[in-house]
Amino acid sequence: MNLKPQDVVVALKLCAYPDARPAMSVIANDLSLSPSEVHGAIGRLRASRLLHGPDLKGRPNISALEEFLIHGLKYAFPAEHGEVTRGIPTSYAAEPLKSEVLMSNDLPPVWPWHEGNTRGVALEPLYKSVPQAALRDSNLYQFLALVDAIRDGRARERKIAERDLVRRLRATHGQP
Repeated sequence: MNLKPQDVVVALKLCAYPDARPAMSVIANDLSLSPSEVHGAIGRLRASRLLHGPDLKGRPNISALEEFLIHGLKYAFPAEHGEVTRGIPTSYAAEPLKSEVLMSNDLPPVWPWHEGNTRGVALEPLYKSVPQAALRDSNLYQFLALVDAIRDGRARERKIAERDLVRRLRATHGQP
């Protein structure tokens, strides 16, 4: 069973919930996915050991997720660039990296989005519903921007993103 890009989005959303995991229909609505897409993603995440089983209430396996996001994601789902477009800033052009990384004169990476207000170079999101979901949840947006910096950033940006992502993942689930 191979992971799909939307599985990573579901895993990050599960990490963004501070309390117990809500119903699949709530997750689906939050991510602009169908409940069956969420159900399939949870099954694949569990099979990949990125989520714990029912005995741990299906919580994210933070150590496995960290390892995959930092070392495997950019190979499994490499960044794809497109044309100059209007969209939503991501990677180093979005918080939390935006305040830590000096921006060059290059156009920033953006998720193409018809309602976006930033002109930049298209960086295809992990899944088509990412812009909508990110705009609904600032924690998820920051997770996704950090993941994009790991997928596409330069060495310094990747290191900062890796550090920040690990800190945030552990903090949301009460780990040191």
